[in-house]
Amino acid sequence: MSTRPHVVIVGGGFGGLAAAKALRRAPVDVTVIDRRNHHLFQPLLYQVATAGLSPADIAGSIRSILRDQQNSRVLLDEVCRIDRAARMVHMRDNCPLYYDWLIVATGARHSYFGMDAWAPHAPGIKTIDDATSVRRRVLIALEKAETEIDKATRDALLTFVVVGGGPTGVEMAGAIAELARQSVSKDFRHITPHCSKVWLVQKADRLLPSFPEALSEKARLALEALGVHVRLQARVEQITPAGLAVNGAFIPARTVIWAAGVMASPAADWLGCAPDRSGRVDVDELLHPQGAHDVFVIGDTARCVDANGRECPGVAPAAKQQGRYAAQAIRDRLSGRAVEPFRYRDYGQMATIGRARAVCSIGRVKLSGHLAWLLWCVAHIWYLNGLRNRMSVTISWIWNYLTFERGARLITGDGESG
Repeated sequence: MSTRPHVVIVGGGFGGLAAAKALRRAPVDVTVIDRRNHHLFQPLLYQVATAGLSPADIAGSIRSILRDQQNSRVLLDEVCRIDRAARMVHMRDNCPLYYDWLIVATGARHSYFGMDAWAPHAPGIKTIDDATSVRRRVLIALEKAETEIDKATRDALLTFVVVGGGPTGVEMAGAIAELARQSVSKDFRHITPHCSKVWLVQKADRLLPSFPEALSEKARLALEALGVHVRLQARVEQITPAGLAVNGAFIPARTVIWAAGVMASPAADWLGCAPDRSGRVDVDELLHPQGAHDVFVIGDTARCVDANGRECPGVAPAAKQQGRYAAQAIRDRLSGRAVEPFRYRDYGQMATIGRARAVCSIGRVKLSGHLAWLLWCVAHIWYLNGLRNRMSVTISWIWNYLTFERGARLITGDGESG
């Protein structure tokens, strides 16, 4: 049995892996617990859902990522309880683990704002299973529309609605428009580029509310140029298998995709903390929940206001910064050094709207169009794990750009849509 301090990291996402990697040469033993065996690059999940990439392009085995890190091990399990008094993490299948420090980085799941009955009719995309399920719905809708003789039913099959105008919703709507209108229309004999309709429904008065207003408007215009019908200040009142009601009007649609909200994992319950409205744990400037100086909560699980008074956004760069900070804080305490408060460094935000269209905000620099799209491509390829994934995604994007072909148009699984 090792006598070195034990760091337990719950979650193998951006924050958890960043923390584990930063502890590579620290005099500690690290255990990473995740209920899935792979790390997922979530910003590109929508491309799996729209047949642009295969799941293997954006995922990698956590064990493979950490295989050269001798002080680390990985457990495939699901946490069900944390005993802060005893410093024990209880899991579903394995024996409880003692920790000297605990890093909770369990991410977020979909939130339907209390309307959970909508979930079967409007899936979101947070996992590979979610993305392949949405891909199946989209492709089956196209297959059924090819042979459907009833016009109303055919129109509903060829109508795709994305709920939520944040980066995920904007990117998803643009990708579906390109898939349904350009990439697959040549494969069918009775579906032309003008048969399909794509709607983007946003409750707020503009798209991309976290972006500068000028870029939000450019994103709207770019989507409309792709043929997407953008509905702003539109409140979803009901979602059924036949479609959805928006501001009193019903849109017949067999494929509805949810991108409107997230809810943090149940980590607040595990830690005995009062969650905020999104289920997040309030943490201090050192990323500790109240009264727990041996616990760090990071990423989408945490509501963090940094030392500069800014609330950290729920994006991958913030989670990675917090993971590295938590690891450094542990190293500092082991060395007897003072721990500095966490400060989030905002490197900007990007969203792509489709082929050679994107918006980008980096400090005072505001970009749109081809240059913003190239920056978006480079940034996302850079942050992928592993050379194989970077090369595969690069080749897929170049091929798609030159030919409009999407190489992952596979209908998998037993479920059906429509």
